[in-house]
Amino acid sequence: MTTTTMKRKPKKRKTGSSFPLLLLILAGTLAAFGAAKSKQTEFALIAGSVFREPGFSVRGAEVVILPDAAGKKLKVKRMQTITDGRGEFVFRVPAAPAGYTVKVKAADLVPQEKPVSIQGDERVDVTFLLAPASK
Repeated sequence: MTTTTMKRKPKKRKTGSSFPLLLLILAGTLAAFGAAKSKQTEFALIAGSVFREPGFSVRGAEVVILPDAAGKKLKVKRMQTITDGRGEFVFRVPAAPAGYTVKVKAADLVPQEKPVSIQGDERVDVTFLLAPASK
């Protein structure tokens, strides 16, 4: 009986380092992140609180922000939100000089509106104290 043995071919081993490849991938990732970060625009915040007499917060009040004539050049549209449990709200708007009107209304309370002016990337706070509606 004859036995045949087959020789195995040695596996080719990868020589060299993958370090340059990792550096290339890292550089590409950082470049993409930098480009994405530069595309982000600056913004301003219009934030505020809504209270009723004698100083309790108003939950669920409807808050609307309307851009003035300058805001239409920025293509800012009417925005709307509802106050949270602490009577607070916030809007994110472009950081360009513009004027806005903030309107607030809630059930059984007299609605109010206030003008707001934005000059740059800033936060503007507005406080409303709504009086009870007369019956």
